[in-house]
Amino acid sequence: MRSVFFYGMSMRKFFQRTNLSSGRKKSLIQFCKGLSLRFGNLELLDLAFHHRSYSNENAEHRHMNNERLEFLGDSVLGMATATFLYEDMLDNPEGDLARIKSVVVSEQTLAPIAVRIGIDKMLVMGKGEEMSGGRQKKAILADAVEAVIGAYYLDSGYEAAEKLVLSLIIPEIRKVQQDKGARDYKTLLQEFYQKKCKECPTYELIKKSGPDHDQTFWVSVHLGKDTYGPAQGKNKKSAEQSAAQIAYETVCKK
Repeated sequence: MRSVFFYGMSMRKFFQRTNLSSGRKKSLIQFCKGLSLRFGNLELLDLAFHHRSYSNENAEHRHMNNERLEFLGDSVLGMATATFLYEDMLDNPEGDLARIKSVVVSEQTLAPIAVRIGIDKMLVMGKGEEMSGGRQKKAILADAVEAVIGAYYLDSGYEAAEKLVLSLIIPEIRKVQQDKGARDYKTLLQEFYQKKCKECPTYELIKKSGPDHDQTFWVSVHLGKDTYGPAQGKNKKSAEQSAAQIAYETVCKK
């Protein structure tokens, strides 16, 4: 906690040199009201919305991006989610907990949450990123969710940040438990495998059969030396999803 204290002190000194416009303050306060948050340091919350493209294009604000807060928030998100699953699913093995956790903390889940709570409207980014549709990019949206969590942890402590995490994540956990969540297994597999091995899965079309109007595709996925599948689908994309599901559910059990 001492390191967090000194980090918070340095952040306060930094923000003493910044000024939020009245309009930005109003927007930040409205954002907090929507989530029932009480931020003592609105500048810290504001930083959570600053994408690195903004600091890249504005040399005088080269330190104003949310990457450090994202790093911190990722850990808080993981801890709060893992603790809840541990206590909520006492009769389930570790593999079940790991699979659900990987789904609900993924870009696929966090990005829609970001849009639902209005993060897309709060983002501050460079002109280039703005022009390329940055406000709709899943990675940017998911990262901003984690940054907000990290900022709230620094501002109000772990218990408050945990409460925020669970308010966002428990509904997603229930969807997965009831098998109602829309799972993008290719994305989940890639995120899991990249984090574990720093490599990407590769997909191989094994064969396709049937007439042009009613074809069936068979695809395998390779994770290093390991191969999963082949799995079939009515198009290549669905076959890849099926192969990714086989691989994902297998590797998460190990």
